Amino acid sequence: MHKIVRTSIAAAGLVVALTLTGCGGSDSGDDSAKDKGTSTPAPSEPDAGGGESTPADGASADSLEGTWAGTTEGKAVALSVKEGKAALIADEHICQGDVEEMGGEPMLSLKCADGNTDRTMGSIDSNDGKTLVLSWEGGAKDSLAKTEPGKLPGGLPTDIQVP
Repeated sequence: MHKIVRTSIAAAGLVVALTLTGCGGSDSGDDSAKDKGTSTPAPSEPDAGGGESTPADGASADSLEGTWAGTTEGKAVALSVKEGKAALIADEHICQGDVEEMGGEPMLSLKCADGNTDRTMGSIDSNDGKTLVLSWEGGAKDSLAKTEPGKLPGGLPTDIQVP
């Protein structure tokens, strides 16, 4: 039973990794696309409105980089962010898109392959580098833990039954 859960989660992680690397187009050596959505002004640097631009609660595009996983309502959720691109697997939905700066805060703007809209626009409630809390316009709220490469995060469901 535990092997099925590990295999399912590993497969989900693989799909996220392949989505980010396989759907990004060709690597033509142009670094301009790599910087899209990943730069934020320094905290002391004024923004266009003349005020200070400081992301709240560790919310910056760069702080989202990596792989995050957890459960929401007993269902696995995995998010991977690399170079301003994001891929999410939640329940049975696979979504991908970009990390976009909106109003000085990074937001996840995703499109799901099956047309689901539960997790298409997400805002960062908090991010301490270990736990990321996201609120989605569709109503869902995910609390995800940063994963270490090659290791599964703790707290994932172990009683998943395969039909």
